[in-house]
Amino acid sequence: MTNVSPGIEETNLAIYLEGKVPGFKGPIKVQQFGPGRSNPTFLIEAQSGSYVLRRQPFGPLLKSAHAVDREYRVLVALRDTDVPVPWAYHLCEDREVVGSMFYVMSFEEGRIFPGAALQEVERDQRGVLYDEMVRVLSSMHDLSPEAIGLGDYGRPGNYFERQVGRMTKQYKASETETIHAMEELMAWLPANTPADDGQVSLVHGDYHFSNIIFHLTEPRIKAVLDWELSTLGHPFADLAYFCMGLRLPDNFPIQGLAGKDRALLGIPEEGRIVEEYCRIRDIGEIRNWPFYLAFSFFRLAAIVQGVKKRAAIGTASHRAEALRLGDIPAELAQMAVGLIQKGQQRRERYLILKRGKQ
Repeated sequence: MTNVSPGIEETNLAIYLEGKVPGFKGPIKVQQFGPGRSNPTFLIEAQSGSYVLRRQPFGPLLKSAHAVDREYRVLVALRDTDVPVPWAYHLCEDREVVGSMFYVMSFEEGRIFPGAALQEVERDQRGVLYDEMVRVLSSMHDLSPEAIGLGDYGRPGNYFERQVGRMTKQYKASETETIHAMEELMAWLPANTPADDGQVSLVHGDYHFSNIIFHLTEPRIKAVLDWELSTLGHPFADLAYFCMGLRLPDNFPIQGLAGKDRALLGIPEEGRIVEEYCRIRDIGEIRNWPFYLAFSFFRLAAIVQGVKKRAAIGTASHRAEALRLGDIPAELAQMAVGLIQKGQQRRERYLILKRGKQ
């Protein structure tokens, strides 16, 4: 926790919330959760209990960025589903209260794991936690957006085609140097995008362990957090993003398992994760898996490059972020290129073997 952020006046906020949140009672104490969140997040300790406030950052905002109202809408839509989320109490669109739009949700006590290795739990519990991650992700993707009031939450169809084009423009706008691997990806992805198969679901956009609250003692998810990047899209984007996160080094912002012995750690292999997802959702197979993984690496590289550029010119929350991110965009892009090359080599070997049997 850090000290209360400038711009949040506790007395005025308490009076406001007493009139908007049933049962809310001050006085209150407000502390910010650690830095690194695109939308600053605060713990409110009130006489009536603990709450969480999530707000937009200060300063000029891009039109579609930091849309806390969209996050609030998702939380409300998921209340009565099998996807656990915090209870959304109130959305404030009056920017005079704390200086920006914000919403208040329940504080969910539990465990948040910083990395995919799950070193905080015993080895025999790690696979169970992975199964729970896959179960909740599958439940999310099986929801009908129309049935939960999110039919207009995004543009259906051609998700990957639109995302590749959008992320390419965003990357080019934040480019600080030429990254040859990114150039390769920006050429390869449009040329190899799978045909649209009509699948549309709610996608989280940033599904990994550090955005999940688990029960304090049970291998059960209590709440999925940080819906800032959520939209309507293709479900395989979330699955591939989760699996991509496990492939990353443990010194990345998303702490992965690169170079680690999964069997020794008690963590399932990627193939088992995908198989379990397909089993739960009754999907026969997932074709073009290397594309979905490469897309995930590319998307994350473009996002990180944007943060790096904003930090470098002094508009990010912490200028030191530019130094911390360093060569991460280039490393992510190179991982994607390497993955594509391996996939092509395997396909070529398969074709050679197949011809040899004829």
